[in-house]
Amino acid sequence: MKKIILASQSPRRKQLLEWAEIDFDVITSEITEDWPEGMPLNEIPIHIARNKALDVKKSDSFYTYPTDTPIVAADTVVIIQDKILGKPASRDEAIFMLSSLSGRSHHVITGVVILKGEDEYAFAETTEVNFHDLSKQEIENYVDQYKPFDKAGSYAIQEWIGVVGIKGIHGDFYNVMGLPVSRVVRLLYSL
Repeated sequence: MKKIILASQSPRRKQLLEWAEIDFDVITSEITEDWPEGMPLNEIPIHIARNKALDVKKSDSFYTYPTDTPIVAADTVVIIQDKILGKPASRDEAIFMLSSLSGRSHHVITGVVILKGEDEYAFAETTEVNFHDLSKQEIENYVDQYKPFDKAGSYAIQEWIGVVGIKGIHGDFYNVMGLPVSRVVRLLYSL
């Protein structure tokens, strides 16, 4: 497979592509992660991923690559009770989010958009995550030690809270990390 462009500054997405032994360069997007009011929740991550990919495609950095170089963009959202939990803006917000996830199930949806020349390939992957009941002390200790301010829903499944706090998942584990990497790789191979 030839080199691809990852339109993400997420260290987790970079790590997953490295584990998959994909040759890639990173070009980050500077878009605001917003969406039109009233957009169905399951369409939001694809909308944001598309905007990231299009932003990278028109960037000066991309002009040094062949025009058919695949651009892979992704966005992950956490949804509980028809509400999106984004990235927390403060310690208090992170604690509030994790408290709302404690003892309950939620959905993690990652939208992926791959641009190759004039073609676009888009999909969303959904994983259900179920947390054990978490104590206030566990939540506060996690937030203070791991500072999950760059993570949707205020947590990373591969960190302490995932190891001891998650009761089970139904779906792709790596999707919860931020990229359904096996599905992405298979799609890239097909291109």
